[in-house]
Amino acid sequence: MKFVEGGVCAAKGFRAAGLHCGIRKSQTKKDIALVVSDAKASAAAVYTLNLVKSAGITVTKRHLSDGYARAVICNSGIANTCVSDGEANALKMCELTAQAVGIDPADVVCASTGVIGVSLDMNPIAAALPQLADRLSENGHTDAAEAIMTTDTVRKEFAVEFELDGKLCHIGGMAKGSGMIHPNLGTMLVFITSDVAITPRMLENAVRSDVADTFNAVSIDGDTSTNDMVCLLANGTAGNTLIDCENADFDVFKAALHKLTDKLCTEIAKDGEGATKLIVCSVTGAVTKQDAKMIAKSVVCSSLVKTALFGADANWGRVLCAIGYAGASVDVTKVQVEFTSSAGSIKVCENGMGIPFSEDLAKTILTEDEITVRVTLADGDGAAVAKGCDLTYDYVKINGDYRT
Repeated sequence: MKFVEGGVCAAKGFRAAGLHCGIRKSQTKKDIALVVSDAKASAAAVYTLNLVKSAGITVTKRHLSDGYARAVICNSGIANTCVSDGEANALKMCELTAQAVGIDPADVVCASTGVIGVSLDMNPIAAALPQLADRLSENGHTDAAEAIMTTDTVRKEFAVEFELDGKLCHIGGMAKGSGMIHPNLGTMLVFITSDVAITPRMLENAVRSDVADTFNAVSIDGDTSTNDMVCLLANGTAGNTLIDCENADFDVFKAALHKLTDKLCTEIAKDGEGATKLIVCSVTGAVTKQDAKMIAKSVVCSSLVKTALFGADANWGRVLCAIGYAGASVDVTKVQVEFTSSAGSIKVCENGMGIPFSEDLAKTILTEDEITVRVTLADGDGAAVAKGCDLTYDYVKINGDYRT
């Protein structure tokens, strides 16, 4: 199992494209992406738990009710959320896509990201779709990955290659996400493709179980978005024996999916709006895995922890504070905290109390751009990891004038 090039086009039978159609003011920024499978694909998705949802989610849920899809259309710049014509526009995007590539509108996944409360002008989309369809190719993954970005500073696309039944298989994905990200997904759109033959039911099982430990363990700023979606299409062109139950092949598929999504999550957390540091919280020794998750999320979500690490301040008391209000079952008198980076490791708390440590060494460790907060408990065997980033002055600057 290894990473390979190709993003959403690494899987056989998928083509992609992206271009600037005029939704965004800057003509240098692509704003519409299209991914198409040559064959009908099993499809599964998970969505934001925010009660305020994009119209694209409403339409996509309906289209995926049969477990199959052929294409994904996504625009950036306008969220198509909280507007009276939102659903009509989402349906129109699906219809225009279907006409351009010759498929059923019900086989189209529709997504949007950007400013909430602004009506999405369909004219530039209608004008661009024929050209977008013409540009579809196995090399179009990079353009597509760029077209779904908003405040992202880097493109996020990866692919994994592995074997099933002696057949070479792939899972590739692209993601956008930089702000408004919090467990239960965030301003995060993730589109994943695979050439594995797998039933819709097993695909959904794989996606739902994976998201719990990956995308739902990422936090940037504590805000759960209105437009989140993680969608996976698998078209079966690899020729492996159909995965229709939990077996060894299903385990390999899940492992490959996790390898991909964990990498995407790391890149999302590193690219948090205004971020300078990736923060990983690793918890071991919790009563249960769920307790470990609650604690890890609480630490990476804490604004006080995030600002301390931005300033390279080994203020471990903020970590203890976040553990204490996490809602998990924990003996706080047995907590150990250690800060780790490429510059070394330093223990700052033992048995729930401070211990002498070198402030100079701690500063050196926390000045690196990837920091791990290791929380060791003495309550059980539960373990979990959550990812986030520091909170900086630039986060306020970016979001202070995001709409205007």
